[in-house]
Amino acid sequence: MEENNNNNYSYEPYQVKKQKNSFSKSVLIPFASGIIGAGLVIGTCFSVPSIKSKLLSIDSKSTTSTTSAPTITTNSNLISLVEYSETSVNVAQKVLPSIVGINVEYQVNTIFSNKSSSASASGSGIIISEDGYILTNDHIVSSSNSSSFYQMSKATKITVNLYNDSTAYEAEVIGTDELTDLAVIKINKTGLTPAELGDSDSVQIGEFAMAIGNPLGLTFSVSSGIISATNREITDTDGKKYTLIQTDAAINSGNSGGALVNSKGQVIGLNTLKISGNGVEGMGFAIPINATKEIYSQLIEYNKVKRPYIGISTIDVDSQTASYYNLAVGVYVDSVSDFSPAQKAGIKVGDVITKINDVSVATADELNAEKNSCSIGDQITLTLIRNGQEMSISLTLEEEP
Repeated sequence: MEENNNNNYSYEPYQVKKQKNSFSKSVLIPFASGIIGAGLVIGTCFSVPSIKSKLLSIDSKSTTSTTSAPTITTNSNLISLVEYSETSVNVAQKVLPSIVGINVEYQVNTIFSNKSSSASASGSGIIISEDGYILTNDHIVSSSNSSSFYQMSKATKITVNLYNDSTAYEAEVIGTDELTDLAVIKINKTGLTPAELGDSDSVQIGEFAMAIGNPLGLTFSVSSGIISATNREITDTDGKKYTLIQTDAAINSGNSGGALVNSKGQVIGLNTLKISGNGVEGMGFAIPINATKEIYSQLIEYNKVKRPYIGISTIDVDSQTASYYNLAVGVYVDSVSDFSPAQKAGIKVGDVITKINDVSVATADELNAEKNSCSIGDQITLTLIRNGQEMSISLTLEEEP
């Protein structure tokens, strides 16, 4: 299991619970899944309070100002948009057959009344093989949630809609990965059109970008813009960190799992979240497609992602905490799993890890990032402080249970 961090994050009023051996056990339920109930509510992601919106909210006060009307001058040297328009048309026609709409059904149980009702949500997906494998977001197909008032089941039924095909195909979940927010589902159909995947490492700021998906249930919609930034580090409302492509192409509820494509009609990203708030627009984010390839390959082959693990749960110790408790700055070992590599190597509760393979670490995220760059079976060296004394411990990474 992944090691986790017990910090609280302030984006949303949800408590982050400490979970043993979990990198970040709490994953946001989709910003991009829209609950379809009594009707479509514009301006909200869901009409049922059982799913948290997968977005980052930024609140700001609106201001009003008065300006004089600008003077309009005529420019006879107009720039033709014919080529831009043709590019958009060609990209849409090429990619649309490789995009699917995903509909998910849930059961919602009200705790006090013992009554249950059904709910549904929608998202998007990208066809990655002609025999029915589809890449999407984990938060679309694994959206279980609960509160003091209700409990929501995992998906009870998933159906897929293909472009220019009125049939609803039932899908099975092949594998999900909470850490990367990726999932693979499959329908029983062949002859599909897999998307052409591009090279997200070569994406440049300012280049053409088109988002394709099912925003607000409006199936197979396209929006266009540019690449606003690459390698953008984003922390979501549960403190989960991503490195993403930023775009100003409109991304709304239902776009999650859909494609971000370039001017050649190649998929360069998987749309996954957006920033939303008063006065905020044009800030959507996509998982780089290169980062998905190893993940979805393992999901298809093993139904999960195989990762190395140490077998500890942790608490980050910053400088203020370290000073107060007379500890070292680093990653405090809060518990050690039975029969884990950590237990076998002699790591104890109360140890503070400061380095992994001579790389300094101050947080569980840094520890996990370095650990995940290793392979199952690799031997690593942890530098830690125990009772004020620095020591080194070697351990062999095992497969995450």
